[in-house]
Amino acid sequence: MRNDCSPSVLPTCLPRFVAGALVAFFGLIPVAYADTIIHAGRVFDATSATMLKEQTLIVSDDRIVSRSTGYSPVGAGVTLIDLRDSTVMPGWIDMHVHLDGELSPAAYSERFRFGPADSALRGAAYAERTLMAGFTTVRDLGTRDGVAQSIRDAIAAGYTKGPRVFTAGKALGTTGGHADPTNGVRAELRVDPGPAEGVVNGVEDAFKAVRQRYKEGSDLIKLTATGGVLSQAKSGDNPQFTEAELAAIIAAAGDYGFRVAAHAHGIKGMQRAIRAGVDSIEHGTFMDADTMRLMKKMGTYYVPTIMAGQFVAQKAEQPGYFSELVRPKARAIGPTIQNTFARAYKAGVKIAFGTDTGVSAHGDNWQEFQLMIEAGMPALVALQSATRNAAQLLDQWDQLGSLDAGKYADIVAVQGKIEETPELFGNVSFVMKNGVRYR
Repeated sequence: MRNDCSPSVLPTCLPRFVAGALVAFFGLIPVAYADTIIHAGRVFDATSATMLKEQTLIVSDDRIVSRSTGYSPVGAGVTLIDLRDSTVMPGWIDMHVHLDGELSPAAYSERFRFGPADSALRGAAYAERTLMAGFTTVRDLGTRDGVAQSIRDAIAAGYTKGPRVFTAGKALGTTGGHADPTNGVRAELRVDPGPAEGVVNGVEDAFKAVRQRYKEGSDLIKLTATGGVLSQAKSGDNPQFTEAELAAIIAAAGDYGFRVAAHAHGIKGMQRAIRAGVDSIEHGTFMDADTMRLMKKMGTYYVPTIMAGQFVAQKAEQPGYFSELVRPKARAIGPTIQNTFARAYKAGVKIAFGTDTGVSAHGDNWQEFQLMIEAGMPALVALQSATRNAAQLLDQWDQLGSLDAGKYADIVAVQGKIEETPELFGNVSFVMKNGVRYR
């Protein structure tokens, strides 16, 4: 900080919080104490889903200090980042990833060959890819052996590069259900896992399973309300929790301040989960009009994961990629999600961006934007789903999701007009997270 206390630099002689108050009250530009100034040709306003022209962002430490119209002057000792030829946006948020793996024909056998260290080391590379693609925050919805918690903590401590991670830890399922970790193994390995392993059968198990996730350091709860595509089990859409079990999970989650995400393909299980009070429905494949009305009534978010559906549908046509138990489910469920998304958007269901990446390749998350636009959602509304809506679902709107003063300096940019050329979502030229420039 400069020692000169002349009137022109008076704010630099005061503690920063006092200077901030003067800026807010008098409209002064706090150039003297800013670390970085960004001149942005176009800035996405996540609240209104509109573009603002010729903006200046001031970043200090890990926060945005201010955003103003016009290109402000740059004082001595201040870093200028010139993005006048770019569209500048809040860091994107993917609400459904799995950092501990990536689907391949060998993925099932790798469960028997790889340990937690293998998954964590690969996951660190996946996390860096995700960040460099413009996703500065992710919600990891299912991991094994605490791998996502370890990746989260390593990123936060600066040991590896990656997005800010919120993780559900081990997903909750029922015996034989989508999240039963012993599905498809030979008889002597087919033990009877319980709530510590995320398998719930009854109200008492539900409470213990949630408490175990708390003990393991999870940030939220993920449950599998119906069957799923990739589990080694016959049904991809049958209901798999009773209403009493779901109510118990929601009650226990409330005790510990957890949000709850529900994997669901079939209508019956989906509606049970919505009525119980889950915060989001993931995939929602066979969602009908009644389910959409129920979601609007309950305020439930929809996280579509269109690209995961398309990916498994394509791979189902490749012999040997999936087991013969999984293959028909992938063919039936995968192609349906994009059409469901289109109907849900038209019906006014709240939508938050999510990809189920880990099914498809990490770093390709941006392709979901294209699929949403292709299904009828305007580009800027799709972008809002990955900023404001996602931050609200995370309960982090006060910290993330927009380029407003006081929020974390998570900023991405592309050169050009993203709403006119959706392919630009895959060509990120600038990435900043917590005020640190990574690209």
